[in-house]
Amino acid sequence: MELRAAIPVLRIFDEALARGFYLDWLGFRLDWEHRFEPGLPLYAQVSRGGLRLHLSGHHGDASPGATVFVPVEGLAGLHAELASRPHPGQRPGVERRDWGLEMTVTDPFANRLRFTEQRSG
Repeated sequence: MELRAAIPVLRIFDEALARGFYLDWLGFRLDWEHRFEPGLPLYAQVSRGGLRLHLSGHHGDASPGATVFVPVEGLAGLHAELASRPHPGQRPGVERRDWGLEMTVTDPFANRLRFTEQRSG
């Protein structure tokens, strides 16, 4: 038996807002998308590096307001990248915590991505 990395499912309500946030601003790529038939909600996978997320417009898949803990190496670089392409309503800062450095961004659907560069030791 082997456990593998989890893939969070995040609830979305507007495809254009989701694409703008995850693809254009955060720099994820769209791996695939699925609809049971035209006009039905989107279910898609986006990824960046080793992080994969599923975005779902289906009401039963997830609740808005989730938090995803994302381990990062080089948080300062990610912060600088995001600051170089401003996004309406987003101006994340890097905070020092007991466990390392942390930057939280909130998507248009109240889901939080908590990027954390943990201290060694």
